[in-house]
Amino acid sequence: MPLTDVAVRTAKPRDKPYKLADSGGLYVLVTPAGGKGWRWKYRVGGKEKLLSMGVYPEVPLAAARARRDDARKLLAGGVDPSVHRQAAKASQAESASNSFEVIAREWFVKHESGWVASHSKRLIARLEKDVFPFIGSRPIAEVTTPELLRVLRRIEDRGALETAHRAKANCGQVFRYAIATGRAERDISADLKGALPPVKVEHMASVTDPELVGPLLRVLDGYKGTLTVRCALKLAPLLFVRPGDLRTAQWADIDLERAEWRPLVAKGRKDHIVPLATQAIAILKEMHPLTGRGKYVFAGARSITRPMSENTVNAALRRLGIPKEELSGHGFRAMARTILDEVHEVRIDFIEHQLAHEVKDPLGRAYNRTSHLPARRKMMQMWADYLDELRLEVQSKTIMKCQENRV
Repeated sequence: MPLTDVAVRTAKPRDKPYKLADSGGLYVLVTPAGGKGWRWKYRVGGKEKLLSMGVYPEVPLAAARARRDDARKLLAGGVDPSVHRQAAKASQAESASNSFEVIAREWFVKHESGWVASHSKRLIARLEKDVFPFIGSRPIAEVTTPELLRVLRRIEDRGALETAHRAKANCGQVFRYAIATGRAERDISADLKGALPPVKVEHMASVTDPELVGPLLRVLDGYKGTLTVRCALKLAPLLFVRPGDLRTAQWADIDLERAEWRPLVAKGRKDHIVPLATQAIAILKEMHPLTGRGKYVFAGARSITRPMSENTVNAALRRLGIPKEELSGHGFRAMARTILDEVHEVRIDFIEHQLAHEVKDPLGRAYNRTSHLPARRKMMQMWADYLDELRLEVQSKTIMKCQENRV
């Protein structure tokens, strides 16, 4: 039977804590010291969870039931009430449970585990600096298109146009999450299409002429710095992953026997597979005695508990005399994409998969991580062998030139 207020008020402490059940998963926990705390038991994804509903008599029976009912409404809308509460506390606006900031933080908490740390840090900092101060306390369903545009204009006016576009995209993600959880009816950011000037795209400097790749590889082979940076420079053109993914590579994600690496990649995706050519495996085995007992393949110079710094590879390229206008760490991706497509005529969807770009089938469904994996394994080994050929070709020409000079 459901509890009565009299039953809760007159409940006496015992030697051990005990429960008095109400209904719908609500109960009061009576402690040996006489405390009476409300708890609500619920399930998310098959996992049982508990949520505190306050302390009696500050929260009487009727109020505890009302809190339980509010939490059940969130749960019915696909929102974990405990995650919702965390977001509300973080924003220090628990009373405004449907404010833009509370829902944005809730969305962030749900997705953070799928992002690399640097991406998460930049995203929440962007919202905290440029969005929350202006519309964070507003009920999300009441935020208007002109309000959001004023937020974006403030960012644009300080010359940070790309940040304005990113903030707009993030706000759109929050609005769509609010729609999915029943707290907003439409994504107003969609009304701002074309309201911001387009960002001028500056392509990452890259070497895409096969005639120049061999000499470049020979220059990289001549790096005299630490083993960590030397191996990173060797792997960068072989794997052509994003620089952030390379520098934060973890040994736990690498299976040398299966010859594959499953990085927690940037852009929020975590279902990517990088087949490892024999050359890449050799480099990783060279690194293993140095960092294999730690977390990161390319551990930082100051602490093995952190990956090497964001600018390490680019700094090494500059030390080798390669100007930033000619090549950046990101440029190895453009190199591989261009040459695999134009020289080797590899299917473009194979290449796009390997670049961790989203590729969809004719019905608009995103392919999974194992799509075309056998073909991609062959492609990655072919690419590694091709780079070796270019490197050896330069070496042969150098030897021949030396011999001619002696004659």
